[in-house]
Amino acid sequence: MRERLFTAGLSLVALLLAGVIGLYLWSLNAVTQPGPLTQDVTIIIRPGTGLGNIATQLADADVVASDLLFQFEARRSGKERSLKPGEYRFESKSSVTAVVDKMVKREVVARFVTIPEGLVTAEIMRIVLAADGLTGDSSNNIADGDLLPETYRYEWGDTKAALIARMRKARETALAELWAARKPDLPLASPEEAMTLAAIVEKETGIAAERPKVAGVFINRLKKKMRLQSDPTVIYGINPTGLNRDLTRQDLAAPSAFNTYLIDRLPPSPICHPGRAAIAAVLQPEETDALYFVADGTGGHAFAATLAEHNRNVARWRKIDAAPSPKAEKPSAAKANTQALPAKKAPEKRTKT
Repeated sequence: MRERLFTAGLSLVALLLAGVIGLYLWSLNAVTQPGPLTQDVTIIIRPGTGLGNIATQLADADVVASDLLFQFEARRSGKERSLKPGEYRFESKSSVTAVVDKMVKREVVARFVTIPEGLVTAEIMRIVLAADGLTGDSSNNIADGDLLPETYRYEWGDTKAALIARMRKARETALAELWAARKPDLPLASPEEAMTLAAIVEKETGIAAERPKVAGVFINRLKKKMRLQSDPTVIYGINPTGLNRDLTRQDLAAPSAFNTYLIDRLPPSPICHPGRAAIAAVLQPEETDALYFVADGTGGHAFAATLAEHNRNVARWRKIDAAPSPKAEKPSAAKANTQALPAKKAPEKRTKT
């Protein structure tokens, strides 16, 4: 009787062992097979989420066929403590092993935010605040010219403050590199003055090829101790985010630290956040004898070395500006503003001259 019970017990143990081995071997095969996901899906695994909850979240989203199968593979591979939080995009038919490996390697979704050149701080902060996935508060201590406009990569869960810090660091690095390689004998006493002039160049023209020549005009004026007479600086002194009207004679005569029709120097600080190309243009300006420029009707500018030549260019532009042009939009005030005629009184209502 005992022998029969012992034999039966051994048979049961053997059967159970065979079942366990079979289940294990089946699981080893199952975790490498295509999963049930029929289309790509993005899932956010929040910090502090444990293995069981991760498995449940993945199973509920049909990323894996079974939460137990995911836990089995994570534990079997010794990676259960290496799964990292973040935003993941899982491709359709991803196997369990592929899902585990993605989370171990932290192959998270890359997000991007683009900061255009020439914006002021308030405009940049609106972009940052609207960027999906960023967390926390942003810094309020940002002066115009502190940040470098470009496209920045970030991840879900990154902080706004960290992104702003990267923009600030990028600006410091770019300015240091470009200042070190600057042309000799520039009438700029410091990197900060270079940033101030770069912001004016950024606002004066939206054409990349023109920036070095526009910079050359302002460099020439600084060397000759001429007033810069830049409309965008006047606009900034009235409203940093811009005007919805043309400048008037009263605007040009109104005292302001940024009114370069009245001050004999650069403004005290940048009027926007200029891009790297504008900074480079100021520190490597084009050699030119031009002292004036005015819109030419094509989106660019006509340059002149003499006041007489400039007057002719202005007259030509005024005819273009006055003519109806339904097929082409006229240049904006911020980009078509020009050096005013030092010896000529400004009109009551200014129209990009």
